[in-house]
Amino acid sequence: MFFQAIQTPGLAHVSYVLGDNGEALVVDPRRDLDVYLEVLHSQGLRLRYVLMTHRQEDFVLGVTALSLLTGARIVAGKHPITGYADLQMGERERLQLGRLFLLALHTPGHTPESFSWAIFLDSHPKHAWGVFSGDALLAGESGRTDLPDPERTYENAALLYDSLHREILPLGDQALVFPAHGAGSVCGGHIDDRALTTLGIERHRNPVFVLGRDDFIAHKLHERLPRPPYFSRMEELNLRGGSPLDRDPRTVPPLPPRTFRESSRNGLVIDTREPEAFAGGHLPGSLSIGMKALPTFGGWVAAPDTSVFLVMSEGVEPEQAVLALARIGIDRVEGVLAGGFGAWRNAGLPIERSATLTPSELQEHAERYQLLDVRGLSEFESGHIPGAHHAYVGQLEERLPELELRPEVPVAVTCDAGYRSGLATSLLLRHGFQNVSNLLGGMTAWKKLELPVEEGAPHPKETPAPREYPTGDEVYSE
Repeated sequence: MFFQAIQTPGLAHVSYVLGDNGEALVVDPRRDLDVYLEVLHSQGLRLRYVLMTHRQEDFVLGVTALSLLTGARIVAGKHPITGYADLQMGERERLQLGRLFLLALHTPGHTPESFSWAIFLDSHPKHAWGVFSGDALLAGESGRTDLPDPERTYENAALLYDSLHREILPLGDQALVFPAHGAGSVCGGHIDDRALTTLGIERHRNPVFVLGRDDFIAHKLHERLPRPPYFSRMEELNLRGGSPLDRDPRTVPPLPPRTFRESSRNGLVIDTREPEAFAGGHLPGSLSIGMKALPTFGGWVAAPDTSVFLVMSEGVEPEQAVLALARIGIDRVEGVLAGGFGAWRNAGLPIERSATLTPSELQEHAERYQLLDVRGLSEFESGHIPGAHHAYVGQLEERLPELELRPEVPVAVTCDAGYRSGLATSLLLRHGFQNVSNLLGGMTAWKKLELPVEEGAPHPKETPAPREYPTGDEVYSE
């Protein structure tokens, strides 16, 4: 038997390769396929199946592409949404793989077509070795229940509770749990940062098993997680099993500074350096999204038809950023600044700056600043700087008018550590704010210094309507 989990950096997505007796299947692959082909080749495995747990909203699947490339059959649970699959399996039907078999278990609630797949060894057919749970069951949490329809969050939470208790819990404490996402994903609320878990651990710690049905439903209703705009595009692509990469990410051209300036005039410049480097000097109008945050926030600021141009840190391969965007359906990366910001600076081209603040500096001169907290709503409610305005960074541009911030008055922006506030700082600069400072260390450093904190919701004027501005716990784990 062979088993390997494959992590996708930045998205907290996990796919899997399972093999036995020369045969293999891949579960929920992403669209860049080289990693799966390399594993299969190195282990001498022939791919028989590409297995889906459910449609995915936060990345482009590589299900159809991998099937076409290898001749493997696409396998999914029996549901109209997965009608393109070669083999649709009904409740408790078996899929044989070498000396293993997988049992199809319908576990709706996160999405209606969600299926989990219990794994059994032929030698121990009564005791599950593990289960591919998709996003139905995560480490320390369960999948969000608002994605198919926010108006049906209550009903979906009840469905999820019932299906996990009926189908998954009886598999036994010994069963390993292999979810499709880990900590930092937007597919669940408070996902534990654990690489390995079992049903025994989850039975004692996971809200879906610890709470009663009514309390669990209330727990899901309170999540208020953000729904990035690119999710709709992912749904569209993944209803067909995803799409292959349009091109080799290594072919994006490096552009010398003056060519870069002309080419990017009608596009979007994303600076992937750290927030401190961006503050020290950057291209006018560029947006600050550090590499760690790019797979999440790239989809908030760029659409599929956006022409994107990248500024990279020294020593970081552009391919990493191009792939990070391609995995969320942003394929039109049309150039990388050759020589990085240093080349732009040395060419004597225009430079814009922002500012930074330490918590102590902000505390000492708080009266000078308008304060803006761009974390999720639950984070803000749990403790924020007194007097701070609130808008989740993903909705900042659309909510600017109602915040009534004055462009001529200095603004101090905070998040948890600095990445989200770095993006917010660059957005404010694009909207004509003249003096914007990123609070370095964010609320993490502020609280460690035991500076004043108040709890509770924003002032009513700044409170987003639940449907129009769904915000919540952090999208990117800083």
